[in-house]
Amino acid sequence: MPMNLIHRKLCSSAKWADTVEERLKPWLAERELGDDVLEIGPGFGATTKVLLDVVPKLTVLEIDHASSELLRAEYGDRAEVVEGSGAEMPFETGRFSAVVCFTMLHHVPTVGLQDAIFAEAARVLHPGGTYCGSDSQLSFRFRLLHIGDTMNVLDAATLPGRLERAGFERVEVKARPKEIVIFSAVKPG
Repeated sequence: MPMNLIHRKLCSSAKWADTVEERLKPWLAERELGDDVLEIGPGFGATTKVLLDVVPKLTVLEIDHASSELLRAEYGDRAEVVEGSGAEMPFETGRFSAVVCFTMLHHVPTVGLQDAIFAEAARVLHPGGTYCGSDSQLSFRFRLLHIGDTMNVLDAATLPGRLERAGFERVEVKARPKEIVIFSAVKPG
C-alpha cells in the first residue's frame, strides 16, 4: 500500500486541494508547458484540477485503480485518464510537449523505478519538451505522515545526474532541505 489511511485522508481533503492550488498556480504561471501535457501520478487530482485551468490538453497517468476511477469521474470530461505505470508508459514516443509530476516520486519504491520514470518521461516528450515537478523532502513531520507508506525520498544532490542519464539537458534542481525539491529539465531538440 503506497499510502496509509491518514495520508489518504489528508491528500483527498479540501484543505490540501486549496494548499496545492495556492502554491502551484504561481509556479505554473512561470512555465510554458505547451499544448499537450502529461501528468504522472495525480493521485486524488488536486494538481490535475489546477493544471486543467492552465493547459489546453491534459492526459493523466495514474497507477492506482481506485484513484484512476475517481479521476475519471471527476475530470474525465476534461482530461484523458489512463491507468498505468510511469515506468512503462503506454504512449508513443515524442507525443507530449511537457511531462509533470508533483509530490509523487517519493511513493515510487526504488531508485531504479524512479529512474525508469525519468527515462520514460524523456521518451514520451517531443524534442525541446520540458519535464518538471516537485517532491517533498525528508522531515520529522513528513516521516510521521508516511508511517506504513512507501517512502523513497529524492536525493536532491544526485537528481541532476539522474535526469541527465535519463536523456535530459538544461537540468535545474532547487531544494529547500526538510521541505521541497523542485526540478525542471529539457529533452534535447
